[in-house]
Amino acid sequence: MPNYNVYLEGAWLVKDVATGEDAIGIALAEAGKRLNPKLDYVDVEVGTMSCAACGEDFMSAYLVADTAIVGLLFQMKVYEAETEEHASRIAKSVIGKALRDVPLKVIEVDEF
Repeated sequence: MPNYNVYLEGAWLVKDVATGEDAIGIALAEAGKRLNPKLDYVDVEVGTMSCAACGEDFMSAYLVADTAIVGLLFQMKVYEAETEEHASRIAKSVIGKALRDVPLKVIEVDEF
């Protein structure tokens, strides 16, 4: 059975924050706390978005009225899954249990 890298995108809400950089730091820290120590094999980083006008990439954080939504990228290796869909369901289930109330979406599945 093949092994897969599964990448999930999550929307993390941060309240009472002044800047986008602060929101990103808080989101990463909170996600890390909820995943560790049980799920320390899940990698977390800030997602990126492309500017519609210039096409340049930037960190995905949107701040309005001292509330931010930060796009996080979660990566997990799934071993011996039957298919790509099976691997994505496993990753979404494992990560979703630790990150309740965080919407997750599978964005990429790669066999390794």
